[in-house]
Amino acid sequence: QVHLVESGGGSVQAGGSLRLSCAASGSVSSINSMGWYRQALGKQRELVAHISSGGSTTYANSVKGRFTISRENAKNTVYLQMNSLKPEDTSVYYCNVIGGTAVFGTFTSWGQGIQVTVSS
Repeated sequence: QVHLVESGGGSVQAGGSLRLSCAASGSVSSINSMGWYRQALGKQRELVAHISSGGSTTYANSVKGRFTISRENAKNTVYLQMNSLKPEDTSVYYCNVIGGTAVFGTFTSWGQGIQVTVSS
């Protein structure tokens, strides 16, 4: 099985920065895509940023120019650097990883979710 551990959330004032991390552990033999999603209270989960195995990135329009996704393959870890945070960024952020294991084949795993709160 593959387990994701998220860290780095918290509370910050508008204009501040936070860095989220998500590390995959377990029977991981390869990782394809890694991404961050968020879900605000009463709203649907939405894609924030995605990074492919080749390093190509995709961002939601609302975070372009403010957030940066990166990955460290040797550590099976994905990061989300969030700058110029706004109150509307307040949400629970979820890490998503798609990859493969030698025993169980392909997998899709979700992190437990981490709260980010931005005050005005």
